[in-house]
Amino acid sequence: MRRASMDRRSFLSAAAGTAALIGSSKPARANLAGEKGLRLSATWGQVSKRPVPDALALLARLGYDGYEMFDWRDPKILETFVSLKNKYPLRCECLVGNKGVVAPGCGLVNPREREEFLKQMSMAIDAAKKVDSPQLVTLTGNELGGMPRSEQMSNAVEALRAAAPMLEKNGITAVVEILNTYVNHAGYFLYYVRDGAELIDRVGSPNVKILFDIYHVQIMEGNLIENIRSNIDRIGHFHIGDVPGRHEPGTGEINYRNVFKAIYELGARFHGSAALEYSPLAPLEDDLTAVRKMANFA
Repeated sequence: MRRASMDRRSFLSAAAGTAALIGSSKPARANLAGEKGLRLSATWGQVSKRPVPDALALLARLGYDGYEMFDWRDPKILETFVSLKNKYPLRCECLVGNKGVVAPGCGLVNPREREEFLKQMSMAIDAAKKVDSPQLVTLTGNELGGMPRSEQMSNAVEALRAAAPMLEKNGITAVVEILNTYVNHAGYFLYYVRDGAELIDRVGSPNVKILFDIYHVQIMEGNLIENIRSNIDRIGHFHIGDVPGRHEPGTGEINYRNVFKAIYELGARFHGSAALEYSPLAPLEDDLTAVRKMANFA
């Protein structure tokens, strides 16, 4: 349920205020987006109420760099995006690889599901190549009762090692998502950044990285900027949402201007993007405009 405490005017005012705080301070290094600021993407749920061409045109007009996570398993939807991929200056940043949060029948921690996991990733790679998408969101699935976490971690490592050759061959990166278990996803296996770092280090492939969802990490442990700085070489992608309620930046407890600035200043080591994934309280175009402004550092 959406909160009523942050209305459109106060959200836009907050975004403008944070932009003014350090807008004249130019960082020493920039990422692929240059002086425009962070590369920003929108998860398809943000704009899905509009026809696909209209939604893509809106993102391009407002200075976004990409979009992601449409339902590629529907052949008609996939073909729509394939037909439009060169019409707008946008990149499909990522698709979902192994189906969803619980990864039904294709998770990482259960060795009996490994064959199906690899099958789903192979199918996702084929879809990603059709829309020139460089990343696949990958979910561990839920913990297995009666099996030590250490064994489940080893299973996840082996599953990703098995997928690494086809990822590397096709130039696609699996970004393994960390989710919170306190509010949204009870039972999910990968919920701490330190465990994500261990997973990535043990897999040892440049094509397997962390999807650092800022909303989820804030709920589980906070310490966002230091967690980002100390793990930036392991991070392939970010998702954005404020706490509580998973609404737009500026509606909750996270100082997103400072978080965006920290990521931006690591630009020489991070060439990915940050994607909006939340339920906005403000009207869509106002929200997209405000977040684009909040993530600009020219």
